[in-house]
Amino acid sequence: MVQQKEATFTCIEEQAPDRRSVGPETGDLLHCKDGSISDTANLESMGNTENPGSTGGTNNPGSTVRTKNLDSPGSEENFTSLGNEEDSTVPGDEEDFESIGAEEELYEHFSVTADKGQGLLRIDKFLVTRLENRSRSRIQAAADAGNILVGGQPVKSSYKVKPGDIISIVLPYPPRRLEIIPENIPLDIVYEDDQLLVVNKTAGMVVHPGHGNYSGTLVNALTYHLHGLEMFSSGDLRAGLVHRIDKDTSGLLVIAKNERSHAFLARQFFDHTTSRTYHALVWGNLSDDEGTIEGNIGRSISDRLQMAVLPTDNPNGKHAVTHYRVLERLGYVNLVECRLETGRTHQIRVHMRHIGHPLFNDERYGGDRILKGTTFSKYKQFVENCFALMPRQALHALSLGFTHPMTRQRMEFTSEYPADFAAVLEKWRGYVQHREIEGGEE
Repeated sequence: MVQQKEATFTCIEEQAPDRRSVGPETGDLLHCKDGSISDTANLESMGNTENPGSTGGTNNPGSTVRTKNLDSPGSEENFTSLGNEEDSTVPGDEEDFESIGAEEELYEHFSVTADKGQGLLRIDKFLVTRLENRSRSRIQAAADAGNILVGGQPVKSSYKVKPGDIISIVLPYPPRRLEIIPENIPLDIVYEDDQLLVVNKTAGMVVHPGHGNYSGTLVNALTYHLHGLEMFSSGDLRAGLVHRIDKDTSGLLVIAKNERSHAFLARQFFDHTTSRTYHALVWGNLSDDEGTIEGNIGRSISDRLQMAVLPTDNPNGKHAVTHYRVLERLGYVNLVECRLETGRTHQIRVHMRHIGHPLFNDERYGGDRILKGTTFSKYKQFVENCFALMPRQALHALSLGFTHPMTRQRMEFTSEYPADFAAVLEKWRGYVQHREIEGGEE
């Protein structure tokens, strides 16, 4: 069943350019434009010479693979197909490498073009920031096996990446074909017309299929509910998606129903003309009522599952800006409003931890333990009860604004807190009130 709610939004006449040409969609899932996906999604067998049970797929040596943040659809880092520049050569010693295509057919599983501002960086370091769950030693082994190419030629792991380099990873078996199965999953649709729909995503739902999440995603649900539309009948892993939010973050997402609307909406996210407001419960008492956090975000050097604020001279960091405002001070936690100027992976979670205020119960970024408060057992039990009520990071995509691709009207949507977020917020309000009545701690 699809739950459809009457939308609460305002419309403002606004002229906007009808630009259909936008940069590539982005995200950190390894997938190809033909719908294929690398075996185990992230090249589990790089450096191996045998196919570890891959199934399906076709020979597609020119497929495009993307591995960046979906919230920035116009990044300068261009994803391209191998072979677009036939004359591209790689200087350096090539005598240590055998001809890797002479006896067996190879298939491209990943391809990326280094952007114009790329500084000289070893290729193993370059790739480790772009492939999830792949260690540097695994990438070095792939280079030793001749699986990493620059300009169509195998390179050593010590090769220094330069601007414009076309880097690809090839394996002796085709990428795994991932079928998008339509699933009748209930959706909370707050607005819908023939161009787009706005969905209030529940916490726990993955936005698109990826490694370990091949069903039960928002795309599976959309493919079922919009099965009559061309965009949702081709098996695209990210059909209709213009932006995304994390699995355990709840809130609003806009979905395009056709290519024209997708291009128009994506351009707005790229140009930062959309408005997005999040509410978060964070540990600690912020010193200022409002402020701005600026810090380049990239894959953490110490933990590949995390993003982090990187030094400004680190070429792997992407510019990120978050504006925040304290809404309520609730003892040892604050309710804050965050407005995104950019859209990087885990941006709010990373930025708030960076300034010493991780999100409440954010397991990945250290907010799932008592960071502020007392040593009293009653307080510890209170926090544990809050964790149980909301077993996820306390983050909700509260509002979303954009210009409609056809009417050119400005549309603004607001969603209510989900039950778990509201319940934890009330418990903290009750805790503060009880402290005030008691005149101190229990």
